Amino acid sequence: MPPLILASTSVYRRQLLTRLRLEFDHAAPGVDEAGLAAENPLERAVRLALAKASAVAARQPASTVIGSDQVGVCKGEVLDKPGDALRARAQLQWLSAAAATFHTAVAVLAPERGQTLQYVDTTTVYFRALSDAEIERYVAIEQPFDCAGAFRCEGLGISLFSRIVSEDPTALVGLPLIAVARLLRQIGYEVP
Repeated sequence: MPPLILASTSVYRRQLLTRLRLEFDHAAPGVDEAGLAAENPLERAVRLALAKASAVAARQPASTVIGSDQVGVCKGEVLDKPGDALRARAQLQWLSAAAATFHTAVAVLAPERGQTLQYVDTTTVYFRALSDAEIERYVAIEQPFDCAGAFRCEGLGISLFSRIVSEDPTALVGLPLIAVARLLRQIGYEVP
């Protein structure tokens, strides 16, 4: 099988992909992740997943490339990565007692075979009512500054939720492994 490349600089996506026990490399896609005018969150996630995979596949056409992107939205507002404690606290206050939807898109490109496979997982996270003290403690402990929504569901962030509705729990972390495994099997990779 062709070499497998993850088109991502995300440590979270790399950690997830190692679960499939396939050898892979990773490469920075170098794609501008800004949203486009009149583009909804789902369209943005799909566009960026494909753009990331395409950018790396253009440089490595003999490889199979996986691109992924996630866009969260709550009350009509896109949830970007907060970057610092102040924005993380503000994001969690916005999410308190609300539902947020996370669209996680994946694109698998096998250029030499002329194959492009795509999938989108939509996960809804229901946040419980969060006090300012809970938000302050959580942000101080986990420092989720590089995570859209200002939480890490694979860590202490799970305590912020009342429930999660999803077909694939790994999608919320950033890479829907159930779909990735299925798409790779369709191309011919042995998983497991």
